[in-house]
Amino acid sequence: MSSADRVRSSTSDDVQHRLDEERLQRVTEMVGAPAEAITARIEELDRAWDVERVLEANASSLMLFGVLMSRVHSRKWLWLCAAVPAFLLQHAIQGWCPPIAVIRRLGVRTRNELDVERTALKALRGDFDGLELDGEPQAVARAAIGAAERRSG
Repeated sequence: MSSADRVRSSTSDDVQHRLDEERLQRVTEMVGAPAEAITARIEELDRAWDVERVLEANASSLMLFGVLMSRVHSRKWLWLCAAVPAFLLQHAIQGWCPPIAVIRRLGVRTRNELDVERTALKALRGDFDGLELDGEPQAVARAAIGAAERRSG
């Protein structure tokens, strides 16, 4: 099981449902949009930070803060420099650690979730042959997301 799958499986159902519904809404809004608008949204997704990147950036920031505080105030701050790698190790082994729940509640998605949205948008733009994308906008968005999930899975 990939790290992204472990993150999704350890995310609470209500948070996962909200993230999936938000993705559906974003893709639905792009149904019938000009190719330039879809391309702009794809470029935004290319720049989006995923769970791993947010976790790594926060971890390194906390470790640097702990080192700085240990030099300026008290060596007791070094506990932070020990705790943060423990969370990273837990995440590497289990695909989950306590900060992931907070990061997910903030709306940060896995790389695979971002890739599925990007692929669905490419389908809407007409990049793939053989996809039937006619009908009501939400149905079209669901079909594009379904095709993207099959491609990534």
